[in-house]
Amino acid sequence: MATPVIDIRKVHRVYESAAGYAHVLKGVSLQVPRGELLCIMGPSGSGKSTLMNILGCLDTPTSGTYLLEGLDTAVLTDDELAELRATRLGFVFQSFNLLPRATVLRNVALPLSYTDVPKAERRERAEDALMSVGLPPAFFDHRSNELSGGQMQRVAIARALVNDPAVILADEPTGNLDSATGRMVLETFERLRAQGKTIVLITHDASVAAWADRTVHIRDGRLLTDEEEREAVRLAGERGLT
Repeated sequence: MATPVIDIRKVHRVYESAAGYAHVLKGVSLQVPRGELLCIMGPSGSGKSTLMNILGCLDTPTSGTYLLEGLDTAVLTDDELAELRATRLGFVFQSFNLLPRATVLRNVALPLSYTDVPKAERRERAEDALMSVGLPPAFFDHRSNELSGGQMQRVAIARALVNDPAVILADEPTGNLDSATGRMVLETFERLRAQGKTIVLITHDASVAAWADRTVHIRDGRLLTDEEEREAVRLAGERGLT
């Protein structure tokens, strides 16, 4: 079988503070094959953001294994992890995280400025990334603060694509958008998945999860089957927690 792009095995994450220990992830295992659009769903405090940080090499497990394209991230130095984030991972955030007064092209080309890519090639790759998410060339020289929310999110997706990453990690990418604009963004992800991109999308919205090839549920730091999630929701409803 082909090596999964993402392969995490029995991952735990424990945080220590003056208040004591917080066991946020509890033995999480997950494999994501190349070309899958995966959704991770969970309520607030479930551990989904911690899981996303580990997948994005922004945090490290307390125990367990995380293989990215077969590479054990635990053996990498801080510099090697930074290079991995810059070259093999693309990030899309709910709040876009664009430079407001910079042009669309400059925003998208920004990750390439930390590499040895020549300036002319940076522009070409930024243009290609923008075309792939369906933003017309007429907008390329606009400042990002002149765009609509949907257009800004497309720019953010193009920025995530510009280094041709192995995985795109999207954290609530439609959270600040109306339903029609959110649909356009999800259609963009769907096209990218059809082109072979691997996408992991975090959401609490079932209508967003419906776009995924597969959905996994996280609750209290554990991944649940669909049946276990339904039972957890039922019990929470009985206790007045939903």
